[in-house]
Amino acid sequence: MFATGNGVELISYRQPQPAERKSQHARIVRELGVQIVSGACRPGDKLPAEALLCAQYKVSRPVLREAKRVLVAKGLVKSRQRSGVIVRPQSDWHLLDPDVLYWFIQSKPRHEFVGKLLEVRRIFEPAAAGLAARVASASSLQAISRAYEQMEAATTPEALLEPDLAFHRLIAEATGNELIAYIGNMLSLALRESIKLSSQHPNTHALSLPRHKAILTALLNHDALAARQATLVQLKGTQDDLNDVIESDI
Repeated sequence: MFATGNGVELISYRQPQPAERKSQHARIVRELGVQIVSGACRPGDKLPAEALLCAQYKVSRPVLREAKRVLVAKGLVKSRQRSGVIVRPQSDWHLLDPDVLYWFIQSKPRHEFVGKLLEVRRIFEPAAAGLAARVASASSLQAISRAYEQMEAATTPEALLEPDLAFHRLIAEATGNELIAYIGNMLSLALRESIKLSSQHPNTHALSLPRHKAILTALLNHDALAARQATLVQLKGTQDDLNDVIESDI
């Protein structure tokens, strides 16, 4: 402890406990990360000097440097001894990093986030479904079927969320391609936010189930063309639902 001129005792930050240190560095990572991803700090901008950031966050230099290392690892900044810490172009960001993706989602207007996500899904999901229809094992198809059954049994939008996410993730895994499975898993965070938004549609359950059932049927029949087409139909329906929800909020 040490006293300020006002007689208030403050905690010394020289030797923080592990949990405290982790909390401090996580807060710095989050706040600086949000500023970068939201555009408040633009590519080429320098972050404030260490002394200023230490004073702002009331942390030691080791804690601040730990936070900067995390931002470097996420592709948001580069650190050079004489140049300082510089914001990198968006093309260098690791957008599939869960933290970066979450900050990205939160920083964008709803319609912009939905549009970008649906573009990715239209490229990725039909191809994954077509491949899964050709190569999925019996156990993989059983897992997808169980996810659909859980969707069917759900009685609230909240109960529908996890099995819906599992349905899409399991299709990517059923391709037997580790890279496709990885991408499918990384997209789960963005997909979660999208499903939460579409679940505000008053008929979300009734609209969602037939579309997913068509995909499942095509997979079970090992019909790659039908799986691709059913996925495209499902995505078109999702886009319509999301547009309805977004327009109702305007």
